[in-house]
Amino acid sequence: MMDPHTEFMPPLDKRYFDETMSGKFYGIGAQLSYDEGNIKISAVTPGGPAQKNGTVEAGDIIVRVAQGTEAPVELTGFTVPDAVKLIRGKEGTKVTVTLRKKDGSLKNITLVREEIVLDEAFVRSVVVNEGNQKIGYIYLPEFYSNFQEANGAHSGEDVAKEVKKLKAEGVDGIVVDVRNNGGGALYDVIQIAGLFIDQGPVVQVKDRQSKPQVMRDRDGGVLYDGPLVIMVNEMSASASEILAAAMQDYGRGIVMGTNTYGKGTVQRTIGLDPESGFTNTNSELGSLKITLQKFYRVNGGSTQQKGVVPDVVIPDYLQHLKIREKDNPLSLPYDEISKASFQTWNAGYSLDAIKQMAKARIATDTTFKRISDASVFVAKQNEKVYVLQLDKYRAEQKEIRNAVKSIENLT
Repeated sequence: MMDPHTEFMPPLDKRYFDETMSGKFYGIGAQLSYDEGNIKISAVTPGGPAQKNGTVEAGDIIVRVAQGTEAPVELTGFTVPDAVKLIRGKEGTKVTVTLRKKDGSLKNITLVREEIVLDEAFVRSVVVNEGNQKIGYIYLPEFYSNFQEANGAHSGEDVAKEVKKLKAEGVDGIVVDVRNNGGGALYDVIQIAGLFIDQGPVVQVKDRQSKPQVMRDRDGGVLYDGPLVIMVNEMSASASEILAAAMQDYGRGIVMGTNTYGKGTVQRTIGLDPESGFTNTNSELGSLKITLQKFYRVNGGSTQQKGVVPDVVIPDYLQHLKIREKDNPLSLPYDEISKASFQTWNAGYSLDAIKQMAKARIATDTTFKRISDASVFVAKQNEKVYVLQLDKYRAEQKEIRNAVKSIENLT
């Protein structure tokens, strides 16, 4: 029996995975969205091939995609990730997209793929002025790491730069937001945790035979020792959970949000080309992603299935959906190992008092009440029985989308 994360990765899927990790790819420079079975261009990247062509516009529907001189592929029913895999490719190669314009006309446009940098996938920060206080906010969408280039982007280095900028601004506290962050490079999460603690263990890794391996922050000193909050939600997984769990176990920061995803397993990618000794993970034969290890908190517990329970629970409109690791019957079970040796942080505040104050504020806040009620509505829609009449189904889906949009406006 295989776990949910052990899978065969076709070359397109492996390329997409590498692009996500590196934060750059070769494409046409268009942001896509899903719209009632169609792939719509929601925005055109300035300076990209699509923008320079002059005829590609936001609102265009991509009907077909053709690689070079090959036959086109119809995109009806495609998800956005699957459409993206077809549109991206190698640098300098041609891709032809058939667009349905707003007036209903069809246009075939051939574009040459260029390097596109995913700025929105990189760390960024801002100072939020709240009364007399200045709060530093760091958005960390992925634990990216580009090992393929000497000067490639690494999330650990980028977070350190943002922390230094916020310190220079004289912030009174820092919030690190890893909501919807599905994980990434283990090395970088250890680096990031090390910015807020002195030398010590961050996570433990164990396979089914050997003793646990303790992954440590070995840099002496702390870059930032002020108040710290880690924001999480049900889509915070893997490396996000390592960071949140470490800060929680050390008592270094307060974890806020909803219960995290619960992925406590480690995967390795193995190529399928025997001529390369199975070391080329970008083989035309594809590769295997295999679960080989589990990771554990420094307190000995696992995030597998249980995830990280926040210190302060803040309602989220997806919190009741059955989309976490524990909801997959093939997921590996929860277990525990011995705790690592570590020194807890002297926070200088009462966590219990903060929990009580936050709970009281949230209970009386009308916006949080509406979000909480909406989360129940969304969960019910996900479990309801749908009609098979297309018109009625579309009407129901439109009602749900409108409800979700109104919820998103609250958050």
